[in-house]
Order: sequence, then C-alpha cells, then structure tokens
Amino acid sequence: MKSDYLWDGSGEPDPELQKLERTLGQFSGNAEASACPALDESFAYRQRKSWFASRMPRWAAVSALAAGAAAAIAALSMRISVPSAVAGWDVAALEGSPVIGTASAANQPEKLILRVGELLVTDGTSRAAVQVASIGKLYVEPGSRVRLLETESNRKRISVEIGTIHAAIWAPPGEFVVDTPSAMAVDLGCAYSLTVTEDGSGMLRTTLGWVGFHEDGHDSFIPAGAMCLTKPKIGPGTPYFEDATEEFRNSLHTLDFDNLGAEERRKALRTALSQARVRDAFTLWHLLVRVNETERPMVYGRLASLVGAPAGTTREGTLRLDALMLDKWWNAFDLGDIGLWRSWEQNEAPRVKKAAS
Repeated sequence: MKSDYLWDGSGEPDPELQKLERTLGQFSGNAEASACPALDESFAYRQRKSWFASRMPRWAAVSALAAGAAAAIAALSMRISVPSAVAGWDVAALEGSPVIGTASAANQPEKLILRVGELLVTDGTSRAAVQVASIGKLYVEPGSRVRLLETESNRKRISVEIGTIHAAIWAPPGEFVVDTPSAMAVDLGCAYSLTVTEDGSGMLRTTLGWVGFHEDGHDSFIPAGAMCLTKPKIGPGTPYFEDATEEFRNSLHTLDFDNLGAEERRKALRTALSQARVRDAFTLWHLLVRVNETERPMVYGRLASLVGAPAGTTREGTLRLDALMLDKWWNAFDLGDIGLWRSWEQNEAPRVKKAAS
C-alpha cells in the first residue's frame, strides 16, 4: 500500500483500507441513509466538535469516526494480516451457569467460545452475554437455547429455538440474522428483543432503528416502539406500535391469526381502521397487502385520509400493489429507507435461504 493514499487520499488505494472506510462511512454525519439514528447522532456530534477531524490528515479523520480505527489502519500500513472473521463468539456468564455443550461459563477465568454449530443453553437461573464478532452484543435470558449458525465477514446468523434474547447491533443493515421456528429476523439497525415460545410462536419488540421479519416472501417491518407477533405455518403478523389502543391490537390479532368468515373479517377490519391514528399509518400500509381485493379500498381510504398520498403514487396503482408506489408510501412514513430491505432481499435473502436448506 502506498503511503500517499493513507496520508491524503492520493496514490493507489488499498482494497482493505477502502473496505474499512466504507464500513465506517455509515457513521458519518452526512450519510444519506441512517442505519442507527442514535449512533449517527453521536458520531456527527463528535465530528462537529472536533477541530482535529477537519484539519488533520486523512488517517486521523477516519480514526475519529470509531474507536479502534486508527489501530486497524496502522495494521494495514505495516502489512499486518488482520483476520476477516473469528472462529467463534465470546460468552460470559451474567448470572448462574450458562452452558455450551458440556462446558459451563460460570466461574471461568476466561470467557467461553461459542463456535459455529454449537448451542448456548441457559437454565431458569442463568443469563449470558455474547459478543457478536465485532458488530454488537447479545444478551440471553434464562430458559433459552441459542445456536450459532454463521459468522462470516458479511453475515452473522443464529437461531433461537426457545427463550428470549436482546440484541444491540452496529453493523450494516442485514448483516445480523436470527432464525426462529416461524420467521427470520433481519437486523436493519440497531436494538430489539425477541422471544420464542415452546410452540414456535414469537414476539419481536424494536427499541432502536428497525427490524424486518421475513418468512417465504411474507414481510413485516417493525420500527422502534413497535412490536410484531409470529406463528408457525403463518409467519409474521401485522406490526403495530405498542401504544395503540387495545381494540386496534386485538382486531389485528384476529385478522392475522384467526380463521374467520367473510363478515367476521370485515367487522375486525372496520374496528382496526376506526381505531387507527396517524401514527398507525405504517400498520395500515402492511394491511394493504394482507387483505383481499374487496377489502383493500377500505384500507386505502383510511390510509389516505390519515397521511395523504405521497407524490408519485395513485389510488389505482396502490390498489394493484404496484411495488414502486408501495415503497414510496413506506418512505413517506420516515421510519427507515425501504431500499435497505430491497437490497437485502435481492442480494442476501437467496444466500441465507440456500444456507438454511
């Protein structure tokens, strides 16, 4: 690698350094799309306040974006080989005696390693913290079974067979994936909780950023403050904000998971529409593709009355579920750029599905 590129950006670029810069670029203050608003705000603040970030050479500006970046660049400049992936993830006991295979994490002088294919088990009195490679933390609650499936450079994947996890991830959208018996959770930044019960049903709550719930082309997008239920053989239900009315939430559950006659469905749908607030527009957006052609105009009418049709959309196009128009509707809610999800669907979903088969 030529030193000119490391110093001022001229000269022949080094592929590894370019990769590092692209990774850190998601945290810059002028990034077009934010995967994690809280982290973006923190890094943008540091950039604005730092006299050195705007005046020092290129390598120092990059290092100011994230802790440890300077060390990585120094390693590159000295031609030190940095592994692209780790063999496993560090596990530490928070309470009790979490177990990997036959090894217990309790009272260990060093952390245990969860390797690909291995199962982490917590009994009713134990909790564990897992370092997700270099991209985040995973907290495993009592009574859980979590298996590590993949830990490649561009994808980290686990399965939750039962129990509860809390994930805090600061990676590019789609890099961290969680399998459950009834749906796949795709992290789009940055923090959420996921519970899986004995019958394979699940519940996901997002606290920061947003998460995609995916099952055989059936998608639910869960922004911060919202939740979504999922059931085996059905997949993810319609997501909703947790502060929605009880009538709204109950009617959605009925529409999603109960076997109803036509009149019962229309009654539940009318209740949901009447209870919807402006804040619930994203839920109605999900309903557009879940109801039948007879019911869809009812949903569209309520949605349009709450937020108004975005530029570039029409009633007719939306009712026929034109993909570009539906994406314009979603982006108008300002809950996350749906282009991130479309990119994942096109580039990563086929590989994830292939790995699972």
